[in-house]
Amino acid sequence: MKKIIIVMLFFASMAVNAQKDVTKFLGIPIDGLKPAMMQKLKAKGFQYNQRLDCLTGEFNGHDVRLSVVTNNNKVWRIVLQDAIAQDEAGIKIRFNKLVQQFLNNKKYMPATLSDPTLSDSEDISYEMLVNKKRYEAAFYQLPTQIDTLEMQTALRAKLLEKYSEEQLETPTEEQQADIKYEATMYMLDLYSKRSVWFMIDEQYGRYRILMYYDNEYNHSDGEDL
Repeated sequence: MKKIIIVMLFFASMAVNAQKDVTKFLGIPIDGLKPAMMQKLKAKGFQYNQRLDCLTGEFNGHDVRLSVVTNNNKVWRIVLQDAIAQDEAGIKIRFNKLVQQFLNNKKYMPATLSDPTLSDSEDISYEMLVNKKRYEAAFYQLPTQIDTLEMQTALRAKLLEKYSEEQLETPTEEQQADIKYEATMYMLDLYSKRSVWFMIDEQYGRYRILMYYDNEYNHSDGEDL
């Protein structure tokens, strides 16, 4: 049992009750009703543009257009679009700089092990037009609240769906490896609810960055079907 507790505490120390600590944008939880979110964003300096039907302002050194997306009246996504389009060379520099900023920011971890950085030789106009290739990079926003006891309890309940109390008390080596795997998957599932990602968007030969801050807990899961 001691070994199980150590494994569970290790992963619990890296995880959270994500329902209490959802994805944030500029420190604002992406949750609640749209009018309240709009007011909070305006307090951060964004202004409503009636012609474009979105908020406009500056983010990370760039002029952007910001939209608030809801599901069942709950905010689940913040979308940022570059206000000024660039040519291919400029957007590659912008994309790569964003990748490095996220990699160097301790508040985030990469969602995959692959390196999304674009090489100087990458012909993105050809790849996007002919091969329909998407250029994107995804990260998980790490939690700010840790509740080790609550997470340990949740992990144990999940493990009891697969193992008996006796098996958890004296697991075999194979079971210990499986328990570690289950805990890892549980942790990554929580992290995936706090997704922040961006992509290159092309319109008429000009390029912009689209960035998404998602609270997957509020995202549609087919409940309206």
